[in-house]
Amino acid sequence: MIDDFLYGTAGHAGATAEVEAAVRAAAAAEILPRYRQLAAHEIVEKSGPHDLVTAADRLAEEHLTASLTRLLPGSVVVGEEAVHADPAVYDALGGDAPVWIVDPVDGTRQFVRGEPGFCTLVALARHGEVYASWTYAPVLDEIAVAVRGRGATLNGTALHSGSPAPGAVLKVAMSHPDYTSDAQKRALLGLRTEGIDARACGSAGLEYLAVACGAQDGVAFNWEFAWDHAAGLLLVTEAGGSQSTLSGAPFRITGGNDLPFTAARDEATAGRILDALRTGRQD
Repeated sequence: MIDDFLYGTAGHAGATAEVEAAVRAAAAAEILPRYRQLAAHEIVEKSGPHDLVTAADRLAEEHLTASLTRLLPGSVVVGEEAVHADPAVYDALGGDAPVWIVDPVDGTRQFVRGEPGFCTLVALARHGEVYASWTYAPVLDEIAVAVRGRGATLNGTALHSGSPAPGAVLKVAMSHPDYTSDAQKRALLGLRTEGIDARACGSAGLEYLAVACGAQDGVAFNWEFAWDHAAGLLLVTEAGGSQSTLSGAPFRITGGNDLPFTAARDEATAGRILDALRTGRQD
């Protein structure tokens, strides 16, 4: 079902371009008109001042829910705002139906501040496996698309993550240690060591894109919401990169991962980051 949808059948092209058009349309209709135009009543705190939702988040997710399920009948949507309203929605990740995983505005704080570093994330999955993803930064006019087994592109040009130069200091974006458990905080602080230049992350989707482009060496995150990671993890791996949780097992979008986890430009770089995380956790 998903293969036919993505790759097409005899006489019919795949639908990846139609999904891209749907993502662009949602941003054009609901996000960009509110960029630097948000009224105070359109911004609401969810769990706290670092967890915001805006009218653009809610309306773009509603727009995408309608358009994506129309493109693939029988599919369902697991969106950040829908799950906030009803946590049971998340259970669809383990069901039989194809699932659209949607983060309508990844980097909401940046969006609220009027900065361009935010994006819309969409991934298509089934039975916990991610088949395709779309990462769209509307202000930057960048769209990255990944299809499992078929590579990744940025604005139509193939992406290759490459490898850091031998002996180079690794540039790594990480979760802020203050917003985590004590054990995960110790692990993340292990990145503040010689040979690694670690900084707090911005939009997770754009951090993954930087890794896929080779502009950044890796990321290390301590939370596992699928809407933040499904699109980016496929993007990095299809660009030639590598990903792993602290236990050495691949990250599972359905949850239950040994955190933190990393995605990096290549397997060796992922190994260096994991070694630093493990050392930090033991300290």
